[in-house]
Amino acid sequence: METVRLNKPDQSFIRAVEDESGQVVSRCYQCGNCTAGCPMSFTYDYPVSRIMRLIQAGQRNTVLASKAIWMCATCETCTQRCPNNIDVASVMDTCRHMARREGKGGIYAVKAFFDSFVSTMGLHGRTHEIGLMAMFMARTGRLWTDVDLAPKMLPKGKMAILPHRIKGRKEVADIIRRFKEGAADEAVVRARLSLDGSERSANDKETRP
Repeated sequence: METVRLNKPDQSFIRAVEDESGQVVSRCYQCGNCTAGCPMSFTYDYPVSRIMRLIQAGQRNTVLASKAIWMCATCETCTQRCPNNIDVASVMDTCRHMARREGKGGIYAVKAFFDSFVSTMGLHGRTHEIGLMAMFMARTGRLWTDVDLAPKMLPKGKMAILPHRIKGRKEVADIIRRFKEGAADEAVVRARLSLDGSERSANDKETRP
């Protein structure tokens, strides 16, 4: 079992998670509601409540190297159950983004599925299920994943052989491109967060009577 040294918290990590997620993690008092309701807990190395405690303790390496942040399905059950209205799912998402920026690949199959999904969105403006699965299979070598479902789904129109291209594909592709450029550089993300915070403060002052 790994020993976590609580006397050496990484304060910059705590601030980074709070700034990027917009949540105050110190409000978590470990009631365990998030863990009790999480449908993915059986796949985690650390339950959700423990991830929150590790963030409070500034344990950057332990959190970003954990399996839990990659297996989170973002169903938001934890967010709905939190008595202190913490968006726990957003905190988990933030940690996953931070791990990717730092080159911590986590679970390759999860990363491959995410990348395949984003690629189809960039190409067509919306997801294309068959294209998504083809990319995922090619990246992971899982060539027979769920192929038995295709004969049942195709006749029902659940999966389109050809992609449906929407209007505004270029705009969607530009959004994804800007995200990738920013996600590759943590300094860019910090600058954008600071700018957004300044704009919100200015808007609040303008709207005050």
